Amino acid sequence: MSNFYAMKGEPLCLLLVEDNPAHAELVIRSFENQRVANKINHVQDGEEALDYLFRRGKYQDPEKSPRPNVILLDLRLPKIDGLEVLREIKNTEGLKRIPVVILTTSQAEIDASRAYDYHANSYLVKPLDFELFTKLMEELGFYWLGWNFNPWS
Repeated sequence: MSNFYAMKGEPLCLLLVEDNPAHAELVIRSFENQRVANKINHVQDGEEALDYLFRRGKYQDPEKSPRPNVILLDLRLPKIDGLEVLREIKNTEGLKRIPVVILTTSQAEIDASRAYDYHANSYLVKPLDFELFTKLMEELGFYWLGWNFNPWS
């Protein structure tokens, strides 16, 4: 796979923001099987996502909270909603250029519209079918971590 980061020898890091343990496990397994990301950090709610990104609390050490190359963000999250997390990311210098892919079960047009209003880089609806979900993760991984050129990370 042709990859800018691989060429530079830098590790690829993914931040997964997902409160559903089964969905998180599917995403993590899929990326591990593909060997696309070197490190997958998983947080379970919006507050923890912002703590990670702003290096607060248990994430103060940059070794424990490396800047992700891509953020996979669910919309329906406890504590702080995914749209609010997205808005914070895209309004913060130093974070706003990190690609954020919304990965949600919501097919509501209003959710997709708001996500793009807040500058989401992509909006993907999780398929219910296991094989389709696995295929989506494979293609997502190759595109965002393999083929997408991001000179800012």
